Amino acid sequence: MRGYVLAEGSLVREEGTDVGWQGSRSSFSSVSVPTFPPLCPVLCTPPPVSLQKVHVLPQTVLYIADAETFSGHEECHEQKKARKRNSKETALALEKLLPKRCQVLGLVTPGIVVTPMGSSSNQPQEIEEGEAGFALLFPKIDGVKIHTFHFSKDVKNRVFDESKFAEAGLKNNPDLRVVLLFGYNSWKTGATRFLHQIVNPLNEKSIILAGGQVESFTSLTSENAHAQPGDACGVVGLAFSGPQIQSATVLLDQDVADERTAEAAMQRLKAANIPEHNTIGFMFACVGRGYRHYKTKRNMEADAFRKFFPNVPLFGFFGHGEIGCDRIVTGNFVLRECNDIKDDLLHGYTTVMTLIHLGSTKANQA
Repeated sequence: MRGYVLAEGSLVREEGTDVGWQGSRSSFSSVSVPTFPPLCPVLCTPPPVSLQKVHVLPQTVLYIADAETFSGHEECHEQKKARKRNSKETALALEKLLPKRCQVLGLVTPGIVVTPMGSSSNQPQEIEEGEAGFALLFPKIDGVKIHTFHFSKDVKNRVFDESKFAEAGLKNNPDLRVVLLFGYNSWKTGATRFLHQIVNPLNEKSIILAGGQVESFTSLTSENAHAQPGDACGVVGLAFSGPQIQSATVLLDQDVADERTAEAAMQRLKAANIPEHNTIGFMFACVGRGYRHYKTKRNMEADAFRKFFPNVPLFGFFGHGEIGCDRIVTGNFVLRECNDIKDDLLHGYTTVMTLIHLGSTKANQA
């Protein structure tokens, strides 16, 4: 498939490429990711950020980058206010490249997990240090609805109004299958309590919950709203609804500390029998894991994932806390409800691996 890249203000053709952001300044060989129906994954590389023209109109975009990639080298070492201003400008510039009614969720995290460009079977990379990022462009998919949501902590009210769940499509929605949640400003007083207020009511056996704590969010737009990052703590995320969606998660706890135990966890995920076509993998890991946890052996968990899922692209991040447990949701079949103390959905020093299958229907080109 031929692609078109907006490079330094001019539109140029790239032969043999699909879709991706191509940056002119990259310390990691312009890592990008392939297109595979019905998803159009792209990489966000260091500024200036350029968006390649895609062949399917995106309706929802999730992009994640580390702080240096998103804000730039100069701003990362200056005062926090300048960094926030530069991030906002970059986010607005990116949003202008997308359709007006496109939902956009952008996150900044300490580290990135990305599958390089060329094939969905390429080896995923755990990039714990250095510049990295990616974006996923979701077109309109028959039978699937994806939408963003945002809950911000009200400093004047300690009790969360649960009617907001229904307004966000997270309650009274029989087709809801997967909710990806990302807490931000987790260092703020009351942030953990607020996250519990969001996660606990959503903890139903028929819904996959997965995600983690990020540094901040830089974009949050939907068809009807546009939220700007603030100083309060809160939760943003993506909800996936549709009877054809299948999903599973596994938790790698602190005892998973070598190749054998990491592969055993992937075997549990494999046993869920989630179809591997039109499927995407997510990895949400603690910043304390990676090569430090595995005694200087890098890419342990991503390598274990690839061994059992050779054709599923893997994306994710290293953050400040993880959300999830062992759970399977496939049609009318549900395995395990996380409602015991030992199955608390909020964790630290762990990794949550997730598979999301969006069905066998093709993306709508309209």
